[in-house]
Amino acid sequence: MNLRARVKRLLEDQSTFSGRVFELFSEGLIIVWLVSYAVGTFPELSSGMQRSLALIEIVVVATFTLEYAARLYVADDRLAYFRSGWGLIDLIAIAPFYLSLASEFRSLRVLRLLRLFRILKLARYNGALQRLHRAWSLAKDEFLMFMFIAVLLLFISATGIYHFEHEAQPDKFRSIVDCLWWAVATLSTVGYGDLYPITGGGRFFTFLILMIGLGIVAVPAGLVTSALTQARAEEAERRRNAASAALQPHEHAATHAGRPSHD
Repeated sequence: MNLRARVKRLLEDQSTFSGRVFELFSEGLIIVWLVSYAVGTFPELSSGMQRSLALIEIVVVATFTLEYAARLYVADDRLAYFRSGWGLIDLIAIAPFYLSLASEFRSLRVLRLLRLFRILKLARYNGALQRLHRAWSLAKDEFLMFMFIAVLLLFISATGIYHFEHEAQPDKFRSIVDCLWWAVATLSTVGYGDLYPITGGGRFFTFLILMIGLGIVAVPAGLVTSALTQARAEEAERRRNAASAALQPHEHAATHAGRPSHD
């Protein structure tokens, strides 16, 4: 087995001992970084603690950089990996660190926020999260259509409540943009209570929106449940096929061993 095949097996085959060790190491590294990231927000940290946290950041970035380079090296189609979801997550996990080294990017707070995308790398090494990723792939079109409908309903809700309540409460329902906050709280059935209708038409309109909001909450849950069920079924089918493929050589050898010799 050449070097490329060995590296590919280490990175992508978690059924082997080395692959499992790499998986556990990567998961542990992300958890250590998350703890250090949280600790780094404590006020008045000592200089020694700050150096330790900076060292952890460097070790994490260096490890993930080597991993990213290795995955590019073993990828059958490097451009496809670079553009894939996993490729983008691997890149985002390291890019903010290198961008922050440049003085013109150092002041951008969004770079600090982007580091949290490293959490998504756990999905690569966790079977449950992989099933969730597969479920997203299966139900992606339905989710996008649902999101489009939800955004449309939000705008319609904000427009409706504006026309009902603007004259009665001009200080609260000042514009359709301001009414979007009410629409989000109402359609999601959260109902913070900071904005509420006082007119008869506004209350009846709110009742209708609340009824629609129940469906808005239920639809994504149904999509996720259905997609996860299908993802589990596909995983079980792959395991059965892999087990069957592993047994076939042994059965074939046992058949030949049982045949009488004609010599």
